[in-house]
Amino acid sequence: MSKTVLITGAGSGFGALSARALATAGHTVYAAMRDTAGRNAGPVAEAAAFADEHHVDLRTVELDVLSQESADRAVAAVIEEAGALDVLVHNAGHMVTGPAEAFTPEETAAVFDTNVLGTQRVNRAALPHLRARQNGLVLWVGSSSTRGGTPPYLAPYFAAKAAMDAFAVSYAAELARFNIETTIVVPGAFTSGTNHFATGGHPAQQEIVAQYEERYAGMMEDVSRRLAALEPADADASLVADAVVEVVGTPHGSRPFRVHVDPSNDGSEEVSKVADRIRSEFMTRIGLADLLAPHAGGAA
Repeated sequence: MSKTVLITGAGSGFGALSARALATAGHTVYAAMRDTAGRNAGPVAEAAAFADEHHVDLRTVELDVLSQESADRAVAAVIEEAGALDVLVHNAGHMVTGPAEAFTPEETAAVFDTNVLGTQRVNRAALPHLRARQNGLVLWVGSSSTRGGTPPYLAPYFAAKAAMDAFAVSYAAELARFNIETTIVVPGAFTSGTNHFATGGHPAQQEIVAQYEERYAGMMEDVSRRLAALEPADADASLVADAVVEVVGTPHGSRPFRVHVDPSNDGSEEVSKVADRIRSEFMTRIGLADLLAPHAGGAA
């Protein structure tokens, strides 16, 4: 069944790929991005051209996850135009690279603002509608770094992604009695097909970076090269988009809680299986097993 989907950070990378794949699968997709009349005018035009060429329903909407007002306007515009919102995809994110010490608290907070608080702003805009309907899916695009291998020089990004994952897990239980389903899609370290590494930020205090460079010379380039070497030849970022499409197309109530897309196998899936099993067992022990799956009608 066709659904109306809003996906954040859809100007490039996993977001753009997922938006196109979802539209191709027959859904009405709103590819959200900020500054649609400025720096993202190109991606807006590309999305429109894709829609025309492939005869799919792919639209764009202005949404800056750093602004509650922007999130509110975007969600309201989608609902007014499409009549409803069925699926919210949290994809917007920002990567930074460099030694952790070199990032000021303000720079670190900015990473959390995009990757964590951005999801909260969009949730506060969209969830009242989904709760009123007592139906929907919130899909979070996480990172295998949350529980898998964590190479150096990516600490603020990894920490923010871990926080977002914790948010998603808590939200899953709190939305279950509103019949809203949660899935966390967990991509591995794809070094091609996205522009995370190319557009990532860097710390302003370069004097600290220089001090680390004395003992960790070329570390970020080394990390990137080693990650790329782990990737199988057929690893492609479109695999993440395929996973998103499959989750959205799965009947409500039977979607997986977590889906790993990690061709390099950094260990995240193995650890997550244990963590999610323990979560399920604990919720059952304390008499809250009904919060492990969406259902209508309030408390069990």
